[in-house]
Amino acid sequence: MDVLYTTTGTATGGRDGQAKTADGSLDVKLTAPKELGGPGGEGTNPEQLFACGYSACFLGAMQFVGGQEGIKVPAETKVTATISLGKRDDGQGFNISADLDVNLPGVDQADAEKLVEKAHVVCPYSYATKGNVDVNTTLS
Repeated sequence: MDVLYTTTGTATGGRDGQAKTADGSLDVKLTAPKELGGPGGEGTNPEQLFACGYSACFLGAMQFVGGQEGIKVPAETKVTATISLGKRDDGQGFNISADLDVNLPGVDQADAEKLVEKAHVVCPYSYATKGNVDVNTTLS
């Protein structure tokens, strides 16, 4: 891999702790949701951070592909990632799934489908999860 960017994040306290980047640009309180036996309330959790990261990365991948294919990705485009956490079928731990809702206002259906398909090829989140995490994409 030809490394283009590297960042570092550190968590303390597990799901009820703190997470921050080495450069200080992100510093968040972590709170486990009630659904996972935590207190809920103020704070975020790894699944929320993953949802935000995946949606931003996938939109960036669509913009990259759009530039290569000559398809304009409107500024109003939205990608909403819904991340679910559950027990694995083998009983050995946990897994996640991702549902990506892509809203490309004013883009032809065939072009939108092309952007989404090719974005899955170039998006590092899609590449990292391929074959290990169920990822479903819907155009809305």
